This record gives sequence, structure tokens and C-alpha cells, in this order.
Amino acid sequence: MHRYLVVANQTLGSPELADLVRERVAAGPAEFWLVVPATRVKDLSASAMAVPMPVMGGVPAIPAPPEEARRLAQVKLDAALKELAAAGATAGGEVCDPDPVRAVEAAVSGREFDEIIVSTLPARMSRWLHQDLPGRLARKFGLPVTHVATRDV
Repeated sequence: MHRYLVVANQTLGSPELADLVRERVAAGPAEFWLVVPATRVKDLSASAMAVPMPVMGGVPAIPAPPEEARRLAQVKLDAALKELAAAGATAGGEVCDPDPVRAVEAAVSGREFDEIIVSTLPARMSRWLHQDLPGRLARKFGLPVTHVATRDV
């Protein structure tokens, strides 16, 4: 059985990631562990759109405690686990540290994986790609890393 570690947050329900998971399942017995970093609410793409304030001329901040980031990540994880179960895949997962490298580090400390799958926003929007997350994970953990990006959001 192949064991896959999937790292995603905003793109967890994307069709591109779902297609890749289906490919892995079709290739043979597969088990998936989803790591969902609790990305700060202000760093989510829906929050990143500048909305000018006519009086002040600034960009409004969206205040939210870390608990809200964890709650949003948990909602995405729960939905993804239901989809995977409906597709016949064996899967589990957890909401983790907001830093994706630390989140993966925690996951690999107690489990073995054959591959890491990193799902990101398109390159023009992805903080993870600007930080070379796929390359950093490959170097740090010595596992094959497959990157899948959404086409658009």
C-alpha cells in the first residue's frame, strides 16, 4: 500500500487535487493523510483582496484569532475526508501548525510516507510557492514531492 501525505489548506477541495488523488487510487492501494496548516485568516486569499476604504484610503484588516484559522481549516479537512471516503479512499488527517514545514515535520515524526503531495494556489497567488515549499520539503524529508496547483480561484 502506498502512503501519501497531502499538504493543503485553501486548495484542499480543488478539482486538480481531487484528480491527482484519483490517479493515485487508480494506481493501486493507497492511504492518504491530510495535513492542513491553520493558515492565519489574514493570509487567506479571500482576505488578500485590497478593498479601498473611501475615507481613509487604506486596506481593511480582517482581525481573527488563531482559533478562527483552526476552525476554518477543520471545516475544510472534514469536507475533504468525506469526499475521499465517498470516493473509496482510506484517509485521515489533522489541522496543524500554520507553518507547513513544521506541520509536515509533525506528521512524518509518527508515520511513514512514500510521497508528499503539496497543493497550492496558482503561482501568482501562492505564498507557499514563493517560499519554495515543494523544494524545501523534498530536501528536508528526502521523499518525492509532487506539486499540484489550482488553475484559478
